[in-house]
Amino acid sequence: QVQLVESGGGLVQAGGSLRLSCAASGRTFSTCAMGWFRQAPGKEREFVAAINWSGKDTYYADSVKDRFTISRDNAQNTVYLQMNSLKPEDTAVYYCAADLSGGLGSLLEVYEYDYWGQGTQVTVSS
Repeated sequence: QVQLVESGGGLVQAGGSLRLSCAASGRTFSTCAMGWFRQAPGKEREFVAAINWSGKDTYYADSVKDRFTISRDNAQNTVYLQMNSLKPEDTAVYYCAADLSGGLGSLLEVYEYDYWGQGTQVTVSS
C-alpha cells in the first residue's frame, strides 16, 4: 500500500512559480510510476504530468508543457512538480497519484492509478 501526501500549494500571482511535493510512504514507491492531476471547480480531473519508475521518461499535458517539470527522488520517496509561468487557468486542486505497474500504460488516464493523495490547492491570481 502507498500513502501520498501533497504539499506546496498556495496563492501566487500570474507569472509566478510554485513547487509541489508529494511524499510517499511504503516500500513500493521506487517501482511506481507517479502522476500529477488537477481538478478545477465544475470540471473533471485532468492529467498534468507523469514520470515512470526510474525517472527516465516524463510526460506532460500540452497545456503545461515547457512550463511545468516533474521529477522524483526515490531515495526520499518524493515526487515534485515545479510550476513556472503560472496562469489563472492553472488554478485547481492538484493531486499526485501512484501507478503500481510502474508505467505499463499510457499514464495519462485517471483509471491507471492505484493510489491518490488528498490534494493541494493552487490559486493563481491575475
